[in-house]
Amino acid sequence: MRERRPAQERRHAREFALFVAGAAGRLLHTATLLTGEPASRPAPAAEELLTCALSRTYAVWDQLRGDDPYERTRREMTTLPQALKEQGGAPIAHTAWRHRRPRGGLLDRLSPQERLVLVLRLYEGVAEEQTAAQLGLPAERVHALCLHAIAEMRSRRPGPEPAAAHRPVPEQESGPPQDSAPRPAAP
Repeated sequence: MRERRPAQERRHAREFALFVAGAAGRLLHTATLLTGEPASRPAPAAEELLTCALSRTYAVWDQLRGDDPYERTRREMTTLPQALKEQGGAPIAHTAWRHRRPRGGLLDRLSPQERLVLVLRLYEGVAEEQTAAQLGLPAERVHALCLHAIAEMRSRRPGPEPAAAHRPVPEQESGPPQDSAPRPAAP
């Protein structure tokens, strides 16, 4: 019996490592969107959020029994800040979600709740009812938050620069083009 336990732990560790290898990129992108950090720079809050969520998923790995580990990790990322806040307010709950300081990310102009709903609904494709149940909100509130977030993103979409868009094209002089390079003499 003693030999069986370490073998089972090694198998779970291998399964988890394979899961992380396959899903880490998308999960990190989701965490980056949730925290509002720019994807082009290091995202320490997103990495911390993902690490905490993955560690909580690994802690219950043998209890998943057919459940989707990706779904479990995503759920951990979306509920982790609230759970940590209820347990005494760990720093991630504030750095990843509560500060509205612009970070330069695509969704940084949205409130944390709008960002969460938008990422779950549009990026992750979670149904409105499931999102509402997961966040403990009425479905109507999730719908309203999603619509407001979309409207906010559309209203502040950067447009073309007026000077560059209406700059006249310089006219070329008529006649053959002048070649400034010397031509070889004819024989």
